[in-house]
Amino acid sequence: MLLLDTSGLLCYLHQDELQHQEAVQLFNQSNWSLTHSYVLAELVALAQVRGFPRIPTLNFINDLVDHPDIEIIWVNESLHRKAVALLMAREDKAYSLCDAVSFVLMQQHNLSQALTTDHHFEQEGFQRLLTK
Repeated sequence: MLLLDTSGLLCYLHQDELQHQEAVQLFNQSNWSLTHSYVLAELVALAQVRGFPRIPTLNFINDLVDHPDIEIIWVNESLHRKAVALLMAREDKAYSLCDAVSFVLMQQHNLSQALTTDHHFEQEGFQRLLTK
């Protein structure tokens, strides 16, 4: 069981990413995964900034929403506020709000691993599965 983060999903989606093969293998090995709506939003923005085609990216996030082995958490006000509180408690870190939502969810679901390249997960005590 693992959390799917923006950078990990980008590696999975786009063959030009350095960790594409590893991301595909880890994604396919997982029998259950969790992600959230802020990751989906961030993935669309990141793919656009990197110059990846928009329609395949949108089709991919729609496929994630429909995937039977992926739970999507739709961020509500309570979760948002918990993530903001985490950010306020970690003023010394450069975490994004999306990262903070992931950390809160990982704690709530007792997850230790994330499909990500983001070192912030390690700073918060989680295992980053994609290292450069």
